Amino acid sequence: MIRKLRLKFVAVCMAMVTAVMAVVLFAVFASVERNIEELSRQVLRRVIQEERPARAPEIGVEIGGGKVLLPYFTVSLWPGGGGYTAYVTGGTYADLEDTEELEAVLRDCMDQQRQEGVVSRYGLRYLRQDNGLFSRLAFVDMSMEQAMLREMMGSYLRIAAAAFTLLLGVSILLAWWATHPVERAWRQQRQFLSDASHELKTPLTVILSNAELLEALPLEARPARWRDNILSEARQMKTLVEEMLTLARADNMTQAAVLTEVSLSDAAEDCALSFEPVAFEAGKALDCEVAGDILVLGDRDKLRRLISILLDNAVKYSRAGGTVVLTLRRTERQARLTVSNPGEPIPPEQLPRLFERFYRADASRGEQSGFGLGLSIAAAIAAEHRGTLRAESDAESTRFIFAMPLKK
Repeated sequence: MIRKLRLKFVAVCMAMVTAVMAVVLFAVFASVERNIEELSRQVLRRVIQEERPARAPEIGVEIGGGKVLLPYFTVSLWPGGGGYTAYVTGGTYADLEDTEELEAVLRDCMDQQRQEGVVSRYGLRYLRQDNGLFSRLAFVDMSMEQAMLREMMGSYLRIAAAAFTLLLGVSILLAWWATHPVERAWRQQRQFLSDASHELKTPLTVILSNAELLEALPLEARPARWRDNILSEARQMKTLVEEMLTLARADNMTQAAVLTEVSLSDAAEDCALSFEPVAFEAGKALDCEVAGDILVLGDRDKLRRLISILLDNAVKYSRAGGTVVLTLRRTERQARLTVSNPGEPIPPEQLPRLFERFYRADASRGEQSGFGLGLSIAAAIAAEHRGTLRAESDAESTRFIFAMPLKK
């Protein structure tokens, strides 16, 4: 639990950091892009106002204290014969010998019917000026503009990656520092649960022994009823203490499962056979569909307990006269055991909480015997066997599905 809490802490911190860095990078990129576009437009406005200078003007942008020249060219378009006649009037753009390409650029520009825009196919930004009898167009190369953006964003991303790595380390340290008191309290709580369970077993054993001795004595009706109440409640408390001790051991991992070859098919059939009388007494049926020879590595006793918990839960909460179905199937890599029972559907938001300790679903589901620890124990056994246990519910039935790896 503490590990999940730390991971959640780090995930929340890094999500916030990532969001802030993304907003900052986007704002910086948008600002730089606007500035560079504005510089290109200034170049276009300056070029289009030049008529025929004696020498090519030094058109460029200031970067890092030095001027970077931008390739450009200007074209005059004269209407005539249902089309236009184009004249290149100046510029520093080197690749203007391909007249077909130049014609495609101009056609694309005129088709846009805008005063300024971009010819994306050729990486050119243009500005158009109508002078009555003819139109004048100025083009500037965008390749340097795009290269500048890529270089800047590459630098920003490297800085962001370094900052992200540094903040990740800081978040991990903060997560450890913030959860350390919680971890200490959780450890003390688990130790108390384990110690209390151990200490309660001795007085409970004495109470049960004395109550069982009293069963052999001839008592009047009223004292006999008191004796039976003591015996019943002591047995129930002993069951609770044993379940709490099981969970405490699972938390502290003082009892590791002894993994041996186990026939899950035989374990499922044995459990189903032992629960048939229980289901019959409750007025319910139990069907068993078990595939044979499904072998796994695990602890036979613990796997039997997991199956028994699921069957007990299904019998308790099954609709009166309903049929509990236990199925065991082999998939490509897993053994898949399903226990289903008809009954009122469980709301989706309650399904994950069924495996919480002492959690009880709505009272309308049926019988309420037990302490709400059985499914927690089953989930702990499933995790100990590198398996998963989950619940599904709909109008037809409620299903608990246990899956674990097959023996290789």
